[in-house]
Amino acid sequence: MIANRVKEYIAEIQDSQVSSKEQLEAFRMRFISKKGILTELFDDLKSAAPEQRKSLGQELNTLKNLAQSKFKEFNETIQNQSEQQAAGTLDLTLPVIPHEQGSLHPLSIVKRRIIEIFERMGFNVSYGPEIEKDWYNFSALNFADNHPAREMQDTFFITKSPEETKEDVLLRTHTSNVQVRLMERQKPPIRSIMPGRVFRNEAISARAHCVFHQVEGLYIDKSVSFKDLKDTLYHFAKEMFGKDTKIRLRPSYFPFTEPSAEIDVSCFICGGSGCNICKHTGWVEIGGSGMVDPNVLENCGIDSNEYTGFAFGMGVERITMLRYGINDLRLFTENDIRFIRQFQGA
Repeated sequence: MIANRVKEYIAEIQDSQVSSKEQLEAFRMRFISKKGILTELFDDLKSAAPEQRKSLGQELNTLKNLAQSKFKEFNETIQNQSEQQAAGTLDLTLPVIPHEQGSLHPLSIVKRRIIEIFERMGFNVSYGPEIEKDWYNFSALNFADNHPAREMQDTFFITKSPEETKEDVLLRTHTSNVQVRLMERQKPPIRSIMPGRVFRNEAISARAHCVFHQVEGLYIDKSVSFKDLKDTLYHFAKEMFGKDTKIRLRPSYFPFTEPSAEIDVSCFICGGSGCNICKHTGWVEIGGSGMVDPNVLENCGIDSNEYTGFAFGMGVERITMLRYGINDLRLFTENDIRFIRQFQGA
């Protein structure tokens, strides 16, 4: 009879003693596995008389619940015993596993330093999209329709529209697009820097790459002069490269500034006496600058008769290479851990 067998198994389970993983597995196989006693009893229930099935089913469920609860109880007891044994064999005199300090990428180190210097001068930080429209990357910045930068060999175009619409979508070639967006939505005074990644269609070499980083700056207010630009760059150079650093501004041309100037700093490697880093000139170029062209102000809805401003830009890779004496631009993107680890704790 099924009822008698159920009573016998209940008594057996209640009297069971399990003290090892092997005994636990034997208990599982005997009672609750697919080939165990419970499966066999439930199969026999199908042949029982219909009027007995309900009561027998209740007894079988009682047996099943008991077997499962006992198995869980035995399993927890064995696990606790294993943990206590492991703790008892733990040698607390062994040295701990050393925690190695991570390394910041040199570009991150230099970019943070640049941002820190300009924030102390009252500049905030602005960001913008890397995928940009022609207006923000070229047209609003006074680029002529036939400017070489608009050609396919210089810019990565995503979509190219008819020439008369000027609705091209491209990867930004500078972070000046953030300047345009900032001037459109904010009234002067404006004092901000724009760090970010930019893209140029250039062959990758030791001195050029198709992806690099810039930090540009913009200051617009009433009566902003070229002297304000020079003083700002002079303070930055001393903070970045040392108190003995000098700067010079060489006349140049940029579509969005007038007058424009290249930024040179005295070589901090040789002290201006001449070396391979400065090509024996005593000066190293770090970026470009100039007074914001009135056309750019007007394109962005700012009255050029009331406001003036200056802008500047510099390559983060260029400054990093000078600061750490790195001679190959490709090292920044090759993810060689031996290179990164040199800047640990910097």
